Amino acid sequence: MAETLAALFLGHVLADYVFQTRWMVEDKARAETLFLHALVVLLTAMATTGQPASPLLYVLALVHVAIDLVKVRLFSDDVLPHVADQLAHLATLVLIAAAAPDLFATGAYAGAPAWVAHAMLFLAGAIYATRAGGFAVGKLMTGFGENPMTESLEKGGFWIGLFERALIYLLLLGGMPGGIGFLVAAKSVLRFEATQDGRMAEWVIIGTLASFGWAISVALAVMFLSAQLPPLGITPLTP
Repeated sequence: MAETLAALFLGHVLADYVFQTRWMVEDKARAETLFLHALVVLLTAMATTGQPASPLLYVLALVHVAIDLVKVRLFSDDVLPHVADQLAHLATLVLIAAAAPDLFATGAYAGAPAWVAHAMLFLAGAIYATRAGGFAVGKLMTGFGENPMTESLEKGGFWIGLFERALIYLLLLGGMPGGIGFLVAAKSVLRFEATQDGRMAEWVIIGTLASFGWAISVALAVMFLSAQLPPLGITPLTP
C-alpha cells in the first residue's frame, strides 16, 4: 500500500502544483476547466502508478474535481478552505491506496527497484513542502491585510519562503534537525533591522512559523511513509 500511496501522492502534487496553471486555478468554476484539470489528474496518476486503465484512477479524478468544485462554489479562497481541500484530496489518496494496495506493484513499475518508490515519495514531498506550502502560507498572510514590508525585493518573500522550506525539508530528511535552529537564528539576524516596527515583526514571525510548520509537517509525514516502503538495502558505512 505504501508504494501505491507514494505514487498517488506524486501524481497529486504534479497535477495540482506543477501542471495546473494560474489561469486554470482562476477559471476553475467553468466546466471546461474542471474537465481539463480532471484529465491532468488522471494522466499524472496513470503515469506515476504505471496503471493506464485502472477504474480506480478514473474514480480518483472524478472525486478530485468534485472536491474542487465544492470548494470553488461554496467556500472562499482563504487558508482554511484551502487546507481542508488538500486534506480531502490526501484522504482520497489514502482510500484509493487502501482499496488497491497493489496498484503500483502490478503496473508498469512491477519489479522496479525499491529506490523508485522512495524517489517518487521524496520528490512529491519536496514539491509539497515548497510549492504547496507557498500557496498555503500566502493565503494565511493575506488574511492579515496588506504586506507591511514595502521596501523589499519583488517576490523576495516568495523566494525566501521557498528556500527556507526546502532547506528544512532537506535537513530533516538528512537527519540534521539541529540545522533548523541555525536557520531560525540566521533569519532572525537578517530580518532584525527590517522588523523594528511591531506590525512588521508580527508579520515576519507569523509567516516564518507557518512556513516552518508546513515544511516540518510534510517532512515528518514523508519520513513516516518512507519507513513503510521496502528498504533500499543500503548498508551504512561504519568506521
